Amino acid sequence: MSPELLLTIGMFSGLIVAIMCGVSLGFAMGGVAVVTAYILWGTGGFFPIITGVFNYMWMIVLAAVPLFVFMGVALARSDIAKDMYSAFYVWSGSLRGGLAVGSCGFAAVLSAMTGNCSAATVTAGLVGIPPMKERGYKDSIIFGTICASGTMGILIPPSITLIIIGMMTGESIGKLFAGGLTAGLFIVALFIIYILIRSYLQPDLAPARVDKSSFKEKINAGKAIVLPLLVIISVLGSIFFGIATPTEAASIGCVAVLLCVAVRGELTWTFIKDVIYSTSTVTGMVLWIMFGAAGFISVYCGGGGAQFIQDLLLGLEIGRWGVFWTTMAAVFVLGMFLDPVGIILLVLPIFFPVMMELGFDPIWYGVLFQLNLCMGYITPPFGYNIFYIKTLSPQTPIGVIYASVFPFILIMIASLFVMVYFPAIITWLPNIMIKV
Repeated sequence: MSPELLLTIGMFSGLIVAIMCGVSLGFAMGGVAVVTAYILWGTGGFFPIITGVFNYMWMIVLAAVPLFVFMGVALARSDIAKDMYSAFYVWSGSLRGGLAVGSCGFAAVLSAMTGNCSAATVTAGLVGIPPMKERGYKDSIIFGTICASGTMGILIPPSITLIIIGMMTGESIGKLFAGGLTAGLFIVALFIIYILIRSYLQPDLAPARVDKSSFKEKINAGKAIVLPLLVIISVLGSIFFGIATPTEAASIGCVAVLLCVAVRGELTWTFIKDVIYSTSTVTGMVLWIMFGAAGFISVYCGGGGAQFIQDLLLGLEIGRWGVFWTTMAAVFVLGMFLDPVGIILLVLPIFFPVMMELGFDPIWYGVLFQLNLCMGYITPPFGYNIFYIKTLSPQTPIGVIYASVFPFILIMIASLFVMVYFPAIITWLPNIMIKV
């Protein structure tokens, strides 16, 4: 057995054992890195770990993470989201499956305002599940819609994980955002088509509202969308048109959210204190995962493990597309068990150079990698969104939630195949940005 293979088995086995023992991912990766470095090189082996951590600490783009988290937490704690859902309810509730369609669109808009899955899923579940249950919607459409739509929080920008992918690969975060936007909207459109078709074929699955909203009610409800749209335009518009960097755009978004909350009369010291506390908690979790992964990957690369995996992939006689699908399958399986941030930090530095050597488009691959992570959020046994929904509906058996997300997983897998063979779905907007 080669030293590199032994290193790979040892480090990843140690990581799995630590996680199974209840150690959080960041500390599990950091702990395995420290122990392995000491075994390989003694106390002198700690220097690469320190260097890897400080490399992340000095990245200015990392400042965008707490800013986007702040945006998401502030929106979740205000009533902006509830009013916005009411607007979707008025516009689409009279269709069969209309509330599910509205919830899907609502979660997509939340994704473009929060940048993470937890905020989009929990908020959409809190305001969307009760009215759908009251209208007689079946659990199979309620939970599947909320779970799947919530995963768009890390694909539709501003996505925290797309920022991390940009940091790890050196690619333009703005172009990754552009590719994630078109890919995310494409998948949301497929979700809506599926909901409408299934509701038409099974009328009792998602019955239409008996009372229909007047045109005047729809116009009045539309006012609730104005402030969220201003937030989205302020962030994404400033990035796509080259007015601001992602970090600067995150600052603009925070100011825009606070102004919206202030206009609504909800800005209080208690509100600010709660938002700052929650932002610090979430940001700390993300940063510790990054620091632990930095130490892990520094030791693994230093021991020749990354080069070993890259040579192994390039040596497979399965062609460039065979290697591509091997990496996609590996990410899909890892997504069932590990945190998406950890997967990006552990796996992407190994796979990405191989994909570039094989001639694949970096933005296209980065977005597809991210789509795979989205599927991990709703893939049993440890899909995060599944457990968020279980928390919101504790009386629902976990098996029912698992079954509800299965059709949406198939849709996302199908969309991945479509975007592999029609890459322009992802690349057309980033290519336009080159000319802006």
